[in-house]
Amino acid sequence: MPELVPALKAPPLVTVAMPIYNAGRYLPLAVKSIINQTFDNWELLIVDDGSTDNAIDSIADILLDDRILVIRDGQNKGLARRLNECIDLARGTFFARMDQDDISYPDRFSRQIEVLRSNGLLDLVGTRAILIDEKNAVTGFFPFSILHSEICARPWRGFYLPHPTWMGRIEWFRKNRYSEPAPYFCEDQELLLRTYSVSHFAAVDEIQFAYRIRSETNFRKLSKTRRAVLGIQFKHFIESRQSRFALLALCIFVGRSLLDAVKLFLPKWFGRSGWTDSFDILKLRAIVSRLEGRQS
Repeated sequence: MPELVPALKAPPLVTVAMPIYNAGRYLPLAVKSIINQTFDNWELLIVDDGSTDNAIDSIADILLDDRILVIRDGQNKGLARRLNECIDLARGTFFARMDQDDISYPDRFSRQIEVLRSNGLLDLVGTRAILIDEKNAVTGFFPFSILHSEICARPWRGFYLPHPTWMGRIEWFRKNRYSEPAPYFCEDQELLLRTYSVSHFAAVDEIQFAYRIRSETNFRKLSKTRRAVLGIQFKHFIESRQSRFALLALCIFVGRSLLDAVKLFLPKWFGRSGWTDSFDILKLRAIVSRLEGRQS
């Protein structure tokens, strides 16, 4: 009688990649926001990139969900390399991003899948996002565009498609891997710039994500990131003989850097005014309360 081999678990439709590094107290909400999706045919790859805060141990009970795989090798390789590892491990038809400190709304996956299935030409779909602070208070919204023509209208300005909201076809990610070594904190912008002329992007025209921004800006890190973005833009535009775009990218860099300097030395001029849309505030509070196990 032949030896019985256990049947392999059927591949999920969506693979979610969540590299983490010292995620701290925000990790449980981020992971729970994936578990709380109305669409449940997914796998979550949590890749610990050499953390020292033991945050992963704080969600031991959550990790009992057999759709979650934790990968820990004790090394610190950086976001781009970890995402490429997740692309190699992915079993899903679609590949989604998630950050360690953000919150996905319950219908995020279902809405993105709906858009991807409705248009076979689309490679990558994001969502609109609100901005939240350390206390989950809404502070604004992430600039957005919906159609590919709008997202890519001014490539010298960058692409308003927030990285942790991405979901795309796994074939696209395997064909267009993240660059290694990655540019400083702008691997997403480099990938979009490299592929926008031969790809199709879109965004769900609904707020389906809460993107966490720290109250205190690290201007040294911000300045280094802006220089890295300018570097990849200049290289791309010069090589593609788009010198006018390179000049426009330089103008954008100078303008944003000057504004950063004003914010650094005159912070009171740029105090956070908060968010006035009560519907968005109440919706986020209800989602957070549900994730934390409280009555909304």
